[in-house]
Amino acid sequence: MVNKKIWLGAAVTVATTIAVGTTVINHVKADTDDKTVTVGIVGDSSRELWENVSKRTEKKYGVKIKIKVFSDYVKPNQALVDGSLDLNAFQTKVFFDDQNKKLGNKLVSIGKTVISPIRLYSLKHDKLADLKDGAQVVIPNDATNEQRALNLLVQAKLIKYNESVDTPTVKDITDNPKKLDIVEIASDQTVSALKSADAAVINGNYAQDAGLKTKNVLLTQDVSNPKTASPYINIIAARKDKAKTKAYREIVKVYQTKTTEKEINKLYNGFESAAWNLK
Repeated sequence: MVNKKIWLGAAVTVATTIAVGTTVINHVKADTDDKTVTVGIVGDSSRELWENVSKRTEKKYGVKIKIKVFSDYVKPNQALVDGSLDLNAFQTKVFFDDQNKKLGNKLVSIGKTVISPIRLYSLKHDKLADLKDGAQVVIPNDATNEQRALNLLVQAKLIKYNESVDTPTVKDITDNPKKLDIVEIASDQTVSALKSADAAVINGNYAQDAGLKTKNVLLTQDVSNPKTASPYINIIAARKDKAKTKAYREIVKVYQTKTTEKEINKLYNGFESAAWNLK
């Protein structure tokens, strides 16, 4: 009787082991075959384009894209590092390099997407010359966008700053003949601040989401020179250890096509343009 119990116990143990083993095998297989990729974007302006890319990627490769929208520029990279995102697509190369360094260089660019010139907007003035002495101008306060904004004000011949500084701020302005009141705030607050300020430097995605018009533009960043434009090309980012994932490469292939370029031109009316062929 005792022997029978022992035998039955052993049989149950073996059966359990086989069942657990099967579960483990199936789990590994599911991970290997998983073709749902979560992509983080910032603002709603990119959603429609990515929905289009998602449909075409699923049709061609069977890869499903889950889109997650963020409202700021910092969280999507943190989410990519901690694994709650597979890819993100919202940032310029120069911003990515800065953030990646702060996050331990765990991320990598796997493909270029678009270029979106930064612009100086005003709801109170029709042209640059209308900005009076002491006018308030709002600019983004994160390291890379602030430098980009300062460069735009230099392009406008409104200021000069010490360009030898790695991450310049308003403190590095060396010449401000109109004594402009230049206020640094978070990028996602620049649109709101435009209501009270004389002018604001605003990133393209926030401007699109807010429905700002071309008539509100005082100046557009010059991106005609590939050398000066290159740092401001947007990219698709992934974790280094996952960068060669087949599904990710397939998403990049679908994105970097003529069909996507046509969608960009249709959706963004000049706010953004395809940049994957820019050197």
